[in-house]
Amino acid sequence: MSTRNALVTGASRGIGRAIAVELARAGYRVLINYAGNATAAAEALALVRAAGGDGLTVQGDIGRAADRERLVAAAAEGLGRIDLLVNNAGVAPTVRADLLESTEESFDRLFAINLKGPFFLTQQVARRMLTQERDAEGFRGRIVNITSISAYTASVNRGDYCMVKSGLSMMTGLFAERLATEGINVYEIRPGVIATDMTAGVQAKYDKLILQDERGISPIRRWGKPDDVARAVRAIAEDRFPFTTGSAFDVDGGFHLHRL
Repeated sequence: MSTRNALVTGASRGIGRAIAVELARAGYRVLINYAGNATAAAEALALVRAAGGDGLTVQGDIGRAADRERLVAAAAEGLGRIDLLVNNAGVAPTVRADLLESTEESFDRLFAINLKGPFFLTQQVARRMLTQERDAEGFRGRIVNITSISAYTASVNRGDYCMVKSGLSMMTGLFAERLATEGINVYEIRPGVIATDMTAGVQAKYDKLILQDERGISPIRRWGKPDDVARAVRAIAEDRFPFTTGSAFDVDGGFHLHRL
């Protein structure tokens, strides 16, 4: 298989870094987008190269239109063809606030980065994919949105986060419908409780929910790892689901199951 190219947002750390490295193992060149931590991005690129791949790092806040345009331009120049877009970048609320106390500032920040940014970045990349020739599998490209169990699970102390993840889930279906006949499949991956910087501040809470309660928050009684999510992305990147679009893949230890 010839080398393919991926643009992964928020790829300097955590789930995004794991995705970039796993794609490198699959033979991809990877554009590692990062918001501000250039050192972490350089470390991620070193890991990509150690895994047998290559790529580049590009700073950009996807919540800003000018940064999105610069990111796509850098992908076009540095990679050429974009075979895969992974919308992974996202932020949590600065403060977990009750619905009756949450602020417009937090709401606007999360919507800009976690929903508006991925929507308009996907729009730009999809337009570019439409100009590309179909590959050997008949695809012009693939798009993966990393959402969360929060897309359907109500957490009243971070309602803004739940709302943007729910919106990103709907975005998956919308783009899947629009692009299916164009050789571009769109997928959603819903991680559960994953051990990252984002969840470090609530580790004690989830340790109890996962390990100490009688039944546990999920049937598989452990924290999820960034690699768990990355392997799911790789399966899509390797065309394991060519007759699937608009679907959500739960990488959550079985959290989504209704249990008695």
